[in-house]
Amino acid sequence: MPVQSATMGDRDARQGQRQTRNGGAGKRKSKRHKAPLWAKLLTTFGVVLAIIAVSGLVGVKYFLGKLTSNIQTTSSVLDSGSNSGNKSVKAGKLPEGAMNLLMLGLDTRTGWGEGESRSDTILMLHINAKHDQAYMISIPRDTVARIPGDASMGLNPQTNKINSAYFFGSQNGRGWQGGAKLATKAVNELTGVKFDGVVIIDFNGFKGILEAMGGVRLCVDKRMWSSHYIVKNGKVEYAEGADPKSPPRNAFWYEKGCRNMAPWEALEFSRIRHSSNGDYDRQRHQQQLLRAMAKKASSSGVMGNPARVSRILDAAGKSLKMDTHQVPVENFIFGLKGLAAGDLIPIKTNGGTFAAGDGGEGITDETRKLFEATTADKLPEFLSRHPEMLINDGPAAAS
Repeated sequence: MPVQSATMGDRDARQGQRQTRNGGAGKRKSKRHKAPLWAKLLTTFGVVLAIIAVSGLVGVKYFLGKLTSNIQTTSSVLDSGSNSGNKSVKAGKLPEGAMNLLMLGLDTRTGWGEGESRSDTILMLHINAKHDQAYMISIPRDTVARIPGDASMGLNPQTNKINSAYFFGSQNGRGWQGGAKLATKAVNELTGVKFDGVVIIDFNGFKGILEAMGGVRLCVDKRMWSSHYIVKNGKVEYAEGADPKSPPRNAFWYEKGCRNMAPWEALEFSRIRHSSNGDYDRQRHQQQLLRAMAKKASSSGVMGNPARVSRILDAAGKSLKMDTHQVPVENFIFGLKGLAAGDLIPIKTNGGTFAAGDGGEGITDETRKLFEATTADKLPEFLSRHPEMLINDGPAAAS
């Protein structure tokens, strides 16, 4: 991925990355303002918690109810006898050691029904054994992989782009539960990583969260254009049927630099993948957006406004679907409260650029070693030997 990362030039990211390069050892030189737990969880896999950070504003039960009352849950993804859930951990109990969560972001278009989406965002969140450090690892959407068969769905194994697993699993009325089940199996087979929780979020649902926040500040490191919006009579409009490969004369352009973006603008920025580095730029932009949301959510303008916090939680809950391996959502969130004191470390796969494989996008040997380190909960040691796999700060981010 390119060296400039929007919203990651803040002191938190730099110190967190330095600490990771040193294997997690040593004390920080100074105290830092931390994003609240609910903001960190919002940014990493869509779950929001107001319990720790804002309970003093209105009350624990109110905020917890705001979140959990809207979340759709299932036990069919990780509890299936043929699925890839971490079977060393008893269902209904949060692991005491390291955890791995899978976030699937759906590309859902207006007018699409159930069974028409693909998981165009595939992000693994590794949480260390102390539950105080989280690492974000994106899987390229076009990775050609083996999509496992599933007898209960009547599906045979096949080779295809990994983002299609969700699509095939959700067909014939199986919905998001079937899609998540097959996608989880496919990612497990590709990476060897077993998952303790799976979260599905429609990235269009992020728009509601961003609107509740009032937009976010992002940094653009290279000039690029939107394939979904045009400028007409001085106003930005959605462009139906736009050519995704060639910018029209009235294309809406993202100019280099840092600025506050409107909700629709920030969301579109996170979805662009026709730039010079394709989907790897898009992965980086999505991680930038997630971290920008954490920064905004922890600001005094949000934390000091109970009504705004309530709107954010309400919007987040409506956009989420989860399998927590039978752990009640409240317990699942409380069990990760240590993340409030940690950093979110974004990691590159494939060196941040296209890796040729058998028939399309592949996975490099170093990335496979990254997956092995994730399974073994040895990411600090691995990253100390491979600091180039961290997403580094850049001049634009520090603006």
